[in-house]
Amino acid sequence: MSETAKGSGQRLANAAARGVASFARAVRGPYYAVQAMGVRAPERLYVAPQDIRTADPTVADEIYAGYFSFDGKVVETNGRSPFSIAPPSVAWRRSLAGFSWLRHLRAADRALARANARALVDEFLRTRTDFIDDPAYEPRIVARRTLSFLAQSPILLEGADQDFYERFMRALARNIRFLLRAMGSERRASDRLLCAVALAAFGVCADAGRKFEMRATALLDAELFRQILPDGGHIGRNPETPVDLLLDLLPLRQAYAARGRRPPERLTASIAAMISFLRVLKHGDGSLALFNGMGQAPPDRLATILAHADASGAPILDAPHSGYRRLQAGAAAVVVDAGAPPPPIFSSAAHAGCLSFEFSIGAERIVVNCGAPPAGSEALRRVARSTAAHSTLVVEDRSSCRIEARPGRGRPEERIVAGPVQVKAARRSTDTSHELELSHDGYARELGLLHERRLALAHDGSQLLGDDRLIALRHGARAENFVLRFHLHPNVQASAAGKRKVLLRSLGVDLVFEANADVSVEESVFFAGPATARKSAQIVVDGRGVKDAHLRWSFSRVEEGAV
Repeated sequence: MSETAKGSGQRLANAAARGVASFARAVRGPYYAVQAMGVRAPERLYVAPQDIRTADPTVADEIYAGYFSFDGKVVETNGRSPFSIAPPSVAWRRSLAGFSWLRHLRAADRALARANARALVDEFLRTRTDFIDDPAYEPRIVARRTLSFLAQSPILLEGADQDFYERFMRALARNIRFLLRAMGSERRASDRLLCAVALAAFGVCADAGRKFEMRATALLDAELFRQILPDGGHIGRNPETPVDLLLDLLPLRQAYAARGRRPPERLTASIAAMISFLRVLKHGDGSLALFNGMGQAPPDRLATILAHADASGAPILDAPHSGYRRLQAGAAAVVVDAGAPPPPIFSSAAHAGCLSFEFSIGAERIVVNCGAPPAGSEALRRVARSTAAHSTLVVEDRSSCRIEARPGRGRPEERIVAGPVQVKAARRSTDTSHELELSHDGYARELGLLHERRLALAHDGSQLLGDDRLIALRHGARAENFVLRFHLHPNVQASAAGKRKVLLRSLGVDLVFEANADVSVEESVFFAGPATARKSAQIVVDGRGVKDAHLRWSFSRVEEGAV
């Protein structure tokens, strides 16, 4: 059965976006201002949610020595407070002020590390900075700091003097008041879910009062409904968002259980759906496919999530509400972006990669997208969001989406303001293969063209066949200058073998690529590396002069050593 982005999934996404906007307008002003004014410093914390992110006790030694390394930047404090030092980057300041790094000090399990953690938190609480638009006070960073303080409260409060104890509790209350006010803003709509998680965590962990706890629980329930789609994807379509959320929601679920409280109605169902969704996008090496803002993500994060949740059963193949499809056969897997862009207010991380795909065999990733660079690399980020940075067809060197900056206070946003409206995806099986028939109209408005793509994965996973075609939707529309791009993982070695053939090798996996048009091997870049961008290659198929604008291609596995 085919589905379009104007069908049930897109209607749900658009309704959710409208719901978020109307909700923000409704709660802005007196109601939340009064709510915030009523928050008082708690006298005690009943439970501390477990921080399930991987911790490295050696980082505690680096911090004690005055070295703070975040987001590719290292700062040596030389005895000064890290919170009063001019940050080397906005991303570094965000990581510092989010305090997620406290988990490393806790993992050290030493009195010195615990004392250092308390001293650093106290420095932050006492320090007043003059940084303009300090990212430490962005809603998502305040929410992250709140969750970090709650999770690490055992090492921060054990043995603390009364003055620090009261200062810490007042800081928590101040954060909660800030987050309540932030919930009334339409800016950074995607931040509101993390804010709601922090509010709910405070409600269940602190003696905030039963009334506040119930309101915070209801607020989280509402945000889960608005932002988590029925198949478990986030409305913004970034695969990394469910990963980050699950690392907070799994401990929150445990905190509700520890207190004997009823969790938000949608919490358990959302957790299960998000885990199923991630399995749709998972490659054999444990990484996730690089779509719509997904960048480098340590595989241990996904492994941690699966270890803390029931991930039994065969993976699902379709996430139609989120717009992703999967073909699986033998050791081979193909993951496809078959969705329209998210609503504009949630599109600040989304890419123009409609109908792009990634292809892996076992633990070897073969065809990839370029991925998203680390935070702070705005120029590279614009390049990574273009259609040309994805493994799909590119017409007239244009992107299938139009991305524009939206000026405003705080962090600037570049949103998708136009793109595919009709995106179709149909699955079928034949005697020899599993197939996806796909199309999108992202080039219809400007060029009058429809892109159709068919992918067929052989039952044994030995061959991936593809057809790409451009269809004229109006009189006079012509497909003249177009190319197919297949970005290769940095581990893949590619060498041309004639005008229409490329030989590929990746750690024991040998393949032959063939097409019905001239093929070249060109340079590419892989933004999702563990440290920095890595040089890679891409196969480019030139569509100029091809009859009926119809390109046919294949990846065929051959015996090791045959290439």
